[in-house]
Amino acid sequence: MGYLKGIALLLLLAFCLLHLPFAESEWFFNYHIHIRNDLPLLDSPPNEPNLLLHCKSKKRDIGSKALFQGQDYTWDTKINFFRTILFFCHTVWVGHKNRYFDAFIAGRDEHRCLEYHNSCMWSVREHGIYFSENNLTWHNEFHW
Repeated sequence: MGYLKGIALLLLLAFCLLHLPFAESEWFFNYHIHIRNDLPLLDSPPNEPNLLLHCKSKKRDIGSKALFQGQDYTWDTKINFFRTILFFCHTVWVGHKNRYFDAFIAGRDEHRCLEYHNSCMWSVREHGIYFSENNLTWHNEFHW
């Protein structure tokens, strides 16, 4: 019996050494999700928030937040082994529109969010919810 334990331990050690680069895998990175309120004020009073957000996953509720123009809503997450992490948000442009959108999907975002400091950058704007991989170029991924 001791012989089998020794072999199992040796195989486990060999597996770990062979997969050492795995330790640098994106699974161990913290991903930073940022959602910025870039909505115009229009008829909103400047002293009241014009964007309401509530973001969560199946197991983790990030909570609700009211954002003034220019404010940022941020949280961190890691990717699980099965790559099933999904965070979605309910976005309400006060007095105008609302929409649900997927703020982080492991399979979709694990590579594209690495480019800019492991960050997924979202901007809520007049025509929808925009995404950027580099905080320079923005694409409307979710129309109102």
